[in-house]
Amino acid sequence: MTTEAPLVIAEIGCNHAGSLELAKRMVSIAAKFCEVDAVKFQKRNNRQLLSPEQYDAPHPNPMHSFGDSYGAHREFLEFDMAQHEELKDHCEAEGVVYSTSVWDPTSAREVAKLAPEFIKVPSATNLNFEVLGILCDEYSGGIHISLGMTTRAEEEQIVSFLDERGRLADVTLYACTSGYPVPFDQLALMEIRRLDEAYGDRLQRVGFSGHHLGIAADVAAMALGATAIERHFTLDRTAKGTDHSASLEPDGLRKLKRDTANVSKALTYKAEELLEVEKATREKLKWTDGL
Repeated sequence: MTTEAPLVIAEIGCNHAGSLELAKRMVSIAAKFCEVDAVKFQKRNNRQLLSPEQYDAPHPNPMHSFGDSYGAHREFLEFDMAQHEELKDHCEAEGVVYSTSVWDPTSAREVAKLAPEFIKVPSATNLNFEVLGILCDEYSGGIHISLGMTTRAEEEQIVSFLDERGRLADVTLYACTSGYPVPFDQLALMEIRRLDEAYGDRLQRVGFSGHHLGIAADVAAMALGATAIERHFTLDRTAKGTDHSASLEPDGLRKLKRDTANVSKALTYKAEELLEVEKATREKLKWTDGL
């Protein structure tokens, strides 16, 4: 019996640079060339999410800013709900699952009305229990939650909150280190096994959300038990924006999907002592006289 290939999610996020046409092109490439299972965007209500001081402050990394303040930058990258509905329709036409991360209560309610297959709660928002409560009460699909920047005590609070509301079986928890990019010695892949041992029999999935370079760690994550793998996706890692450097370009994402699918088939015991592929080779090469 083979291990099931993981759900592979291309996090487009804000790498579309505010262009709906570029976002659609990225969906098409992720679906047709990379053959991922799902793509994911982001939804923010920036006035609700940011204080006036944060909204009006300059971007902390001006070379990556799309506006003259951090708030203006975030608004430039934001799609409205009509555009998200258009993206969802485009995803369905391309045969890939549409999803979105929600960063605030308003966005959680708006995206829930679109009824995607799953909604993501990013690490930055996983302690916003108003957001979690809205998803528990007003949305019946999968709830995916990243655990970057989260203590064990906070993790237990999140799990208890969802369990009390009878939603834990709909949840995917992602092992995650929040950084762009994350060095390999801080990826902490064994967190996947810890989450699986602690909660796996009560969750829908344990996943891995990676912000590292390359794809070797993703294959290891799958071998450790991750059944969902999320990676940021870009068409150009040198493009303007802070997420591109920790993203995969199309060929890298295509190889990740290919390699996790292939390695999942290899994670098995021998079905019999001598496999069919071995028998002709044994006949030709193996010395057995006297045995």
